[in-house]
Amino acid sequence: MALISLDHVSKVYPKGTRPALDDINLSINRGDFVFLVGASGSGKTTLLSLLLREEEATDGEIRVAGNDLRRLAPRQVPFYRRTIGFIFQDYKLLNNKTVWENVAFALEVIGTSRSTIKSLVPKVLETVGLTGKENSYPHELSGGEAQRVAIARAYVNHPQILLADEPTGNLDPTTSLGIMEVLDAINRTGTTIVMATHNEEIVNSMRKRVVELHTGKIVRDEQQGSYDSALYFPDAEVESKSHQALGTSDKDQRYRAPNAIETGSQVDVEGETRVETAANAVDAITQTLSSGAGDEGIARLANSVHSGRTGRYGDAFASPEDTMTWGKGLKLDDIDGSEGRAEAVSEPPAPPTAVKSETSAESEVTATTETATAAETPGENETLNPPAPPAPSGDAAQEAEEVHKEDD
Repeated sequence: MALISLDHVSKVYPKGTRPALDDINLSINRGDFVFLVGASGSGKTTLLSLLLREEEATDGEIRVAGNDLRRLAPRQVPFYRRTIGFIFQDYKLLNNKTVWENVAFALEVIGTSRSTIKSLVPKVLETVGLTGKENSYPHELSGGEAQRVAIARAYVNHPQILLADEPTGNLDPTTSLGIMEVLDAINRTGTTIVMATHNEEIVNSMRKRVVELHTGKIVRDEQQGSYDSALYFPDAEVESKSHQALGTSDKDQRYRAPNAIETGSQVDVEGETRVETAANAVDAITQTLSSGAGDEGIARLANSVHSGRTGRYGDAFASPEDTMTWGKGLKLDDIDGSEGRAEAVSEPPAPPTAVKSETSAESEVTATTETATAAETPGENETLNPPAPPAPSGDAAQEAEEVHKEDD
Protein backbone atom coordinates (compact mmCIF):
# COMPACT_ATOMS: atom_id res chain seq x y z
CA MET A 1 0.00 0.00 0.00
CA ALA A 2 1.32 3.45 -0.96
CA LEU A 3 2.32 5.83 1.82
CA ILE A 4 0.88 8.78 -0.15
CA SER A 5 -1.92 8.45 -2.68
CA LEU A 6 -3.89 11.07 -4.60
CA ASP A 7 -6.96 9.89 -6.49
CA HIS A 8 -8.48 12.31 -9.05
CA VAL A 9 -7.48 15.32 -6.93
CA SER A 10 -8.31 18.83 -8.10
CA LYS A 11 -7.80 22.19 -6.45
CA VAL A 12 -9.68 25.26 -7.68
CA TYR A 13 -9.23 28.72 -6.16
CA PRO A 14 -12.25 31.06 -6.22
CA LYS A 15 -10.67 33.67 -8.50
CA GLY A 16 -8.42 31.34 -10.48
CA THR A 17 -8.64 31.26 -14.27
CA ARG A 18 -7.86 27.53 -14.25
CA PRO A 19 -7.52 24.76 -11.65
CA ALA A 20 -4.28 24.89 -9.67
CA LEU A 21 -4.38 21.07 -9.78
CA ASP A 22 -6.48 19.26 -12.35
CA ASP A 23 -7.46 15.59 -11.83
CA ILE A 24 -4.16 14.46 -10.28
CA ASN A 25 -3.44 10.76 -9.71
CA LEU A 26 -0.22 9.95 -7.85
CA SER A 27 1.14 7.21 -5.58
CA ILE A 28 4.34 7.50 -3.54
CA ASN A 29 5.75 4.54 -1.63
CA ARG A 30 7.56 4.52 1.69
CA GLY A 31 11.21 5.46 1.27
CA ASP A 32 10.79 7.15 -2.13
CA PHE A 33 12.68 10.31 -3.06
CA VAL A 34 10.51 12.29 -5.49
CA PHE A 35 11.38 15.51 -7.30
CA LEU A 36 8.45 17.73 -8.33
CA VAL A 37 9.47 19.80 -11.35
CA GLY A 38 7.70 22.22 -13.65
CA ALA A 39 7.43 25.90 -14.43
CA SER A 40 6.35 28.42 -11.81
CA GLY A 41 2.60 28.18 -11.34
CA SER A 42 2.43 24.56 -12.48
CA GLY A 43 1.03 23.37 -9.14
CA LYS A 44 4.06 22.09 -7.20
CA THR A 45 3.57 24.23 -4.09
CA THR A 46 -0.19 23.64 -4.14
CA LEU A 47 0.42 19.89 -4.12
CA LEU A 48 2.74 20.19 -1.12
CA SER A 49 0.19 22.37 0.70
CA LEU A 50 -2.48 19.70 0.22
CA LEU A 51 -0.19 17.00 1.60
CA LEU A 52 0.57 19.15 4.65
CA ARG A 53 -3.16 19.82 5.05
CA GLU A 54 -2.64 23.57 4.88
CA GLU A 55 -5.35 23.55 2.24
CA GLU A 56 -8.09 21.11 1.29
CA ALA A 57 -8.68 19.60 -2.13
CA THR A 58 -11.73 20.75 -4.07
CA ASP A 59 -12.32 17.25 -5.45
CA GLY A 60 -10.76 13.83 -5.07
CA GLU A 61 -9.25 11.81 -2.25
CA ILE A 62 -5.86 12.21 -0.55
CA ARG A 63 -4.55 9.51 1.78
CA VAL A 64 -1.32 9.90 3.72
CA ALA A 65 -0.11 7.09 5.99
CA GLY A 66 -3.64 5.71 6.09
CA ASN A 67 -5.25 9.06 6.92
CA ASP A 68 -8.05 10.31 4.69
CA LEU A 69 -7.27 14.04 4.75
CA ARG A 70 -10.86 14.98 3.88
CA ARG A 71 -12.10 13.39 7.09
CA LEU A 72 -9.56 14.93 9.48
CA ALA A 73 -11.22 17.11 12.09
CA PRO A 74 -9.49 20.44 12.82
CA ARG A 75 -8.32 19.14 16.21
CA GLN A 76 -6.69 16.15 14.49
CA VAL A 77 -4.62 18.19 12.03
CA PRO A 78 -1.80 19.07 14.49
CA PHE A 79 -1.39 15.40 15.38
CA TYR A 80 -1.31 14.47 11.70
CA ARG A 81 1.41 17.05 11.03
CA ARG A 82 3.64 15.46 13.67
CA THR A 83 4.30 12.71 11.14
CA ILE A 84 5.39 15.22 8.49
CA GLY A 85 8.35 17.59 8.33
CA PHE A 86 8.30 20.65 6.07
CA ILE A 87 11.28 22.62 4.74
CA PHE A 88 10.63 26.08 3.31
CA GLN A 89 12.70 27.97 0.75
CA ASP A 90 12.86 31.02 3.05
CA TYR A 91 13.58 28.91 6.17
CA LYS A 92 10.74 30.27 8.39
CA LEU A 93 12.97 30.38 11.47
CA LEU A 94 11.91 32.17 14.64
CA ASN A 95 14.10 35.27 14.71
CA ASN A 96 13.86 35.74 18.48
CA LYS A 97 15.16 32.23 19.19
CA THR A 98 18.64 30.77 18.89
CA VAL A 99 19.53 27.84 16.66
CA TRP A 100 19.18 25.47 19.61
CA GLU A 101 15.82 26.95 20.61
CA ASN A 102 14.45 26.80 17.03
CA VAL A 103 15.11 23.07 16.83
CA ALA A 104 13.95 22.41 20.40
CA PHE A 105 10.70 24.25 19.73
CA ALA A 106 9.58 21.49 17.34
CA LEU A 107 9.84 19.03 20.24
CA GLU A 108 8.40 21.34 22.89
CA VAL A 109 5.10 21.81 21.05
CA ILE A 110 4.43 18.06 21.13
CA GLY A 111 5.21 17.74 24.84
CA THR A 112 8.66 16.13 24.69
CA SER A 113 10.44 16.12 28.06
CA ARG A 114 13.26 18.59 28.70
CA SER A 115 15.76 15.80 29.32
CA THR A 116 14.97 14.24 25.93
CA ILE A 117 15.23 17.61 24.19
CA LYS A 118 18.63 18.25 25.79
CA SER A 119 19.96 14.95 24.51
CA LEU A 120 18.36 14.92 21.05
CA VAL A 121 18.87 18.51 19.82
CA PRO A 122 22.70 18.45 19.99
CA LYS A 123 22.71 15.18 18.03
CA VAL A 124 20.57 16.64 15.26
CA LEU A 125 22.66 19.82 15.08
CA GLU A 126 25.81 17.73 14.82
CA THR A 127 24.23 15.72 12.01
CA VAL A 128 23.55 18.83 9.92
CA GLY A 129 26.97 20.32 10.68
CA LEU A 130 25.95 23.09 13.07
CA THR A 131 27.93 22.17 16.17
CA GLY A 132 29.18 25.45 17.64
CA LYS A 133 26.23 27.46 16.28
CA GLU A 134 23.79 26.53 19.05
CA ASN A 135 23.64 30.05 20.52
CA SER A 136 23.55 31.94 17.22
CA TYR A 137 20.43 33.78 16.07
CA PRO A 138 19.02 33.46 12.52
CA HIS A 139 20.35 36.86 11.43
CA GLU A 140 23.87 35.70 12.32
CA LEU A 141 23.72 32.68 9.99
CA SER A 142 24.52 32.25 6.32
CA GLY A 143 21.81 31.01 3.96
CA GLY A 144 23.18 27.48 4.03
CA GLU A 145 23.36 27.44 7.82
CA ALA A 146 19.80 28.75 8.12
CA GLN A 147 18.55 26.03 5.78
CA ARG A 148 20.38 23.39 7.83
CA VAL A 149 18.57 24.66 10.92
CA ALA A 150 15.30 24.33 9.03
CA ILE A 151 16.17 20.74 8.08
CA ALA A 152 17.13 19.91 11.67
CA ARG A 153 13.85 21.36 12.94
CA ALA A 154 11.84 19.45 10.33
CA TYR A 155 13.56 16.14 11.05
CA VAL A 156 14.18 16.22 14.80
CA ASN A 157 10.86 14.45 15.45
CA HIS A 158 11.74 11.73 12.90
CA PRO A 159 8.74 12.22 10.59
CA GLN A 160 7.63 9.56 8.14
CA ILE A 161 7.50 12.14 5.35
CA LEU A 162 9.66 15.18 4.62
CA LEU A 163 8.23 17.80 2.25
CA ALA A 164 10.61 20.41 0.83
CA ASP A 165 9.63 23.45 -1.24
CA GLU A 166 12.69 24.73 -3.15
CA PRO A 167 15.12 24.08 -0.24
CA THR A 168 18.14 25.08 -2.39
CA GLY A 169 16.44 27.94 -4.23
CA ASN A 170 18.36 30.68 -2.38
CA LEU A 171 21.69 28.84 -2.11
CA ASP A 172 24.87 28.65 -4.18
CA PRO A 173 25.84 25.32 -5.80
CA THR A 174 28.40 24.30 -3.18
CA THR A 175 26.00 24.97 -0.31
CA SER A 176 23.22 23.19 -2.21
CA LEU A 177 25.44 20.11 -2.43
CA GLY A 178 25.73 20.03 1.37
CA ILE A 179 21.96 20.33 1.76
CA MET A 180 21.35 17.49 -0.71
CA GLU A 181 23.87 15.29 1.11
CA VAL A 182 21.85 15.68 4.31
CA LEU A 183 18.53 15.05 2.56
CA ASP A 184 19.94 11.99 0.80
CA ALA A 185 21.16 10.58 4.13
CA ILE A 186 17.74 11.19 5.70
CA ASN A 187 16.06 9.41 2.79
CA ARG A 188 18.37 6.42 3.15
CA THR A 189 17.12 5.85 6.70
CA GLY A 190 13.62 5.25 5.30
CA THR A 191 12.06 8.72 5.35
CA THR A 192 10.00 9.56 2.26
CA ILE A 193 11.04 12.87 0.68
CA VAL A 194 8.98 14.93 -1.78
CA MET A 195 10.94 17.95 -3.01
CA ALA A 196 9.82 20.71 -5.37
CA THR A 197 12.74 22.22 -7.28
CA HIS A 198 13.84 24.18 -10.34
CA ASN A 199 17.45 23.03 -9.99
CA GLU A 200 18.29 21.15 -13.16
CA GLU A 201 21.74 20.16 -11.94
CA ILE A 202 20.46 18.44 -8.80
CA VAL A 203 17.71 16.53 -10.60
CA ASN A 204 19.95 15.36 -13.45
CA SER A 205 22.74 14.29 -11.10
CA MET A 206 20.72 12.43 -8.49
CA ARG A 207 18.43 10.57 -10.91
CA LYS A 208 15.58 10.01 -8.49
CA ARG A 209 11.93 9.73 -9.41
CA VAL A 210 10.75 12.84 -11.28
CA VAL A 211 7.12 13.99 -11.43
CA GLU A 212 6.54 16.91 -13.78
CA LEU A 213 3.53 19.20 -13.56
CA HIS A 214 2.27 21.54 -16.26
CA THR A 215 -0.74 23.84 -15.76
CA GLY A 216 -1.97 21.70 -12.89
CA LYS A 217 -1.63 18.32 -14.60
CA ILE A 218 0.97 15.56 -14.25
CA VAL A 219 2.58 15.24 -17.67
CA ARG A 220 5.47 12.96 -16.71
CA ASP A 221 6.22 10.44 -13.95
CA GLU A 222 9.65 8.93 -14.54
CA GLN A 223 11.82 6.67 -12.41
CA GLN A 224 15.49 7.77 -12.37
CA GLY A 225 14.38 10.76 -14.39
CA SER A 226 16.03 13.90 -15.67
CA TYR A 227 14.90 17.52 -15.48
CA ASP A 228 14.30 18.08 -19.20
CA SER A 229 10.72 17.85 -20.38
CA ALA A 230 9.34 16.34 -23.56
CA LEU A 231 6.96 19.31 -23.61
CA TYR A 232 9.79 21.59 -24.67
CA PHE A 233 12.30 19.29 -26.40
CA PRO A 234 11.94 16.34 -28.81
CA ASP A 235 12.18 13.00 -26.99
CA ALA A 236 15.26 11.81 -28.86
CA GLU A 237 17.11 15.05 -28.23
CA VAL A 238 16.22 15.06 -24.54
CA GLU A 239 17.44 11.50 -24.16
CA SER A 240 20.72 12.02 -26.01
CA LYS A 241 21.57 15.36 -24.39
CA SER A 242 20.81 14.22 -20.85
CA HIS A 243 22.94 11.08 -21.26
CA GLN A 244 25.69 13.12 -22.90
CA ALA A 245 25.73 15.43 -19.88
CA LEU A 246 25.86 12.45 -17.52
CA GLY A 247 28.57 10.70 -19.53
CA THR A 248 26.64 7.53 -20.30
CA SER A 249 24.91 6.03 -23.32
CA ASP A 250 23.00 3.20 -21.68
CA LYS A 251 19.53 4.51 -20.85
CA ASP A 252 18.76 1.36 -18.83
CA GLN A 253 21.85 1.69 -16.65
CA ARG A 254 21.21 1.60 -12.92
CA TYR A 255 22.08 4.97 -11.43
CA ARG A 256 21.22 4.33 -7.81
CA ALA A 257 23.22 2.10 -5.51
CA PRO A 258 21.37 -0.20 -3.10
CA ASN A 259 20.51 1.33 0.25
CA ALA A 260 23.43 1.24 2.62
CA ILE A 261 21.10 1.21 5.61
CA GLU A 262 18.38 -1.40 5.88
CA THR A 263 15.24 -0.13 7.58
CA GLY A 264 12.06 -1.91 8.46
CA SER A 265 8.55 -0.54 8.27
CA GLN A 266 7.94 2.55 10.36
CA VAL A 267 5.19 2.77 12.90
CA ASP A 268 3.92 6.07 14.25
CA VAL A 269 4.28 5.68 17.99
CA GLU A 270 4.40 8.12 20.88
CA GLY A 271 6.31 8.43 24.12
CA GLU A 272 9.71 6.88 24.79
CA THR A 273 9.51 4.49 21.83
CA ARG A 274 9.13 7.38 19.42
CA VAL A 275 11.96 9.30 21.05
CA GLU A 276 14.22 6.26 20.86
CA THR A 277 13.33 5.79 17.19
CA ALA A 278 14.17 9.43 16.47
CA ALA A 279 17.51 9.17 18.27
CA ASN A 280 18.41 5.99 16.38
CA ALA A 281 17.51 7.63 13.07
CA VAL A 282 19.74 10.61 13.82
CA ASP A 283 22.62 8.27 14.61
CA ALA A 284 22.04 6.41 11.34
CA ILE A 285 22.10 9.64 9.33
CA THR A 286 25.32 10.75 11.02
CA GLN A 287 26.90 7.39 10.23
CA THR A 288 25.82 7.63 6.59
CA LEU A 289 27.28 11.12 6.20
CA SER A 290 30.56 10.28 7.93
CA SER A 291 31.06 7.05 5.98
CA GLY A 292 30.26 8.62 2.62
CA ALA A 293 27.75 5.86 1.90
CA GLY A 294 25.47 8.09 -0.16
CA ASP A 295 24.20 6.95 -3.52
CA GLU A 296 25.86 7.65 -6.86
CA GLY A 297 23.71 10.73 -7.45
CA ILE A 298 25.45 12.64 -4.65
CA ALA A 299 28.83 11.61 -6.08
CA ARG A 300 27.84 12.94 -9.51
CA LEU A 301 26.53 16.17 -8.02
CA ALA A 302 29.72 16.66 -5.99
CA ASN A 303 31.85 16.01 -9.06
CA SER A 304 29.80 18.54 -11.02
CA VAL A 305 30.16 21.22 -8.35
CA HIS A 306 33.86 20.76 -7.63
CA SER A 307 35.08 20.05 -11.17
CA GLY A 308 33.03 22.58 -13.11
CA ARG A 309 29.46 22.20 -14.20
CA THR A 310 28.45 20.07 -17.17
CA GLY A 311 25.28 21.65 -18.44
CA ARG A 312 22.38 20.36 -20.49
CA TYR A 313 24.35 20.41 -23.71
CA GLY A 314 27.68 19.21 -22.37
CA ASP A 315 29.34 22.66 -22.07
CA ALA A 316 31.84 23.05 -19.24
CA PHE A 317 31.18 25.90 -16.84
CA ALA A 318 33.53 27.42 -14.31
CA SER A 319 33.43 26.14 -10.75
CA PRO A 320 31.97 28.41 -8.05
CA GLU A 321 35.47 29.01 -6.71
CA ASP A 322 36.41 30.79 -9.96
CA THR A 323 33.33 32.78 -10.88
CA MET A 324 30.08 34.19 -9.55
CA THR A 325 28.31 33.70 -12.90
CA TRP A 326 27.03 30.20 -12.11
CA GLY A 327 24.41 29.03 -14.59
CA LYS A 328 24.57 32.16 -16.78
CA GLY A 329 26.33 30.54 -19.72
CA LEU A 330 29.88 31.85 -19.14
CA LYS A 331 32.35 29.26 -20.40
CA LEU A 332 35.84 28.65 -19.08
CA ASP A 333 37.46 29.98 -22.28
CA ASP A 334 35.44 33.18 -22.04
CA ILE A 335 36.45 33.62 -18.41
CA ASP A 336 40.16 33.26 -19.23
CA GLY A 337 39.88 35.85 -21.99
CA SER A 338 37.90 38.29 -19.92
CA GLU A 339 40.38 38.11 -17.05
CA GLY A 340 43.24 39.07 -19.37
CA ARG A 341 41.30 41.97 -20.81
CA ALA A 342 40.33 43.18 -17.38
CA GLU A 343 43.95 43.53 -16.32
CA ALA A 344 44.82 45.62 -19.38
CA VAL A 345 42.16 48.26 -18.78
CA SER A 346 43.19 51.07 -16.49
CA GLU A 347 40.80 52.55 -14.02
CA PRO A 348 38.94 55.63 -15.29
CA PRO A 349 39.68 58.93 -13.54
CA ALA A 350 37.33 59.86 -10.74
CA PRO A 351 34.74 62.47 -11.70
CA PRO A 352 34.98 65.94 -10.07
CA THR A 353 33.11 66.28 -6.81
CA ALA A 354 30.62 69.00 -6.05
CA VAL A 355 31.03 71.20 -2.96
CA LYS A 356 27.85 72.49 -1.37
CA SER A 357 27.59 75.39 1.06
CA GLU A 358 25.50 74.88 4.18
CA THR A 359 23.45 78.10 3.93
CA SER A 360 19.67 77.74 3.90
CA ALA A 361 17.97 77.90 0.49
CA GLU A 362 14.50 78.49 -0.84
CA SER A 363 15.46 77.08 -4.26
CA GLU A 364 18.31 74.92 -5.51
CA VAL A 365 20.48 76.76 -8.04
CA THR A 366 22.35 74.82 -10.71
CA ALA A 367 26.10 75.19 -11.35
CA THR A 368 25.56 76.97 -14.68
CA THR A 369 23.36 79.77 -13.25
CA GLU A 370 24.59 80.16 -9.70
CA THR A 371 26.94 83.10 -10.42
CA ALA A 372 24.11 85.06 -12.04
CA THR A 373 21.59 84.45 -9.26
CA ALA A 374 23.75 84.34 -6.12
CA ALA A 375 23.26 88.07 -5.45
CA GLU A 376 19.48 87.94 -5.97
CA THR A 377 18.35 84.74 -4.28
CA PRO A 378 19.96 83.24 -1.18
CA GLY A 379 20.44 79.61 -2.11
CA GLU A 380 22.51 76.49 -1.97
CA ASN A 381 25.45 77.42 -4.19
CA GLU A 382 27.29 74.65 -6.02
CA THR A 383 30.74 74.97 -7.58
CA LEU A 384 33.26 72.48 -8.87
CA ASN A 385 36.75 72.09 -7.47
CA PRO A 386 39.23 73.67 -7.78
CA PRO A 387 37.65 77.18 -8.42
CA ALA A 388 37.43 79.46 -5.37
CA PRO A 389 34.07 79.72 -3.57
CA PRO A 390 31.74 82.58 -4.58
CA ALA A 391 31.48 85.80 -2.60
CA PRO A 392 29.22 85.47 0.45
CA SER A 393 25.68 86.76 0.20
CA GLY A 394 22.83 87.50 2.61
CA ASP A 395 23.72 87.21 6.32
CA ALA A 396 27.16 85.95 5.49
CA ALA A 397 27.88 89.08 3.39
CA GLN A 398 26.72 91.38 6.20
CA GLU A 399 29.01 89.65 8.71
CA ALA A 400 31.93 89.93 6.31
CA GLU A 401 31.29 93.69 5.85
CA GLU A 402 31.27 94.27 9.63
CA VAL A 403 34.56 92.40 10.00
CA HIS A 404 36.06 94.52 7.20
CA LYS A 405 35.02 97.77 8.96
CA GLU A 406 36.58 96.60 12.22
CA ASP A 407 39.85 95.87 10.40
CA ASP A 408 39.83 99.42 8.90
